[in-house]
Amino acid sequence: MDILFVIGFFLTLLLTGISLLGAIAALVVATLLMLVGGLFITVLKVLPWLLLAVAAVWVYRTGINPTRRVSARRRKSQQRVRRSWH
Repeated sequence: MDILFVIGFFLTLLLTGISLLGAIAALVVATLLMLVGGLFITVLKVLPWLLLAVAAVWVYRTGINPTRRVSARRRKSQQRVRRSWH
């Protein structure tokens, strides 16, 4: 059904005196604008769910399962100590 809209837009541009190159340029610009607009709206629709996921992970890491953060350097030194015991 959308293809009929595009064909109608193209024919209307041609019938109003716009050249073929101008009609093709108008189709390209319209396509890019619709693509950018669609991506923007998709981000707005998904944003609350992304924020909810971030909040859930934050609550899990700080409240439900507080794990002790150990730096990578300290972890390596602890592994060396453990190996030397064996």
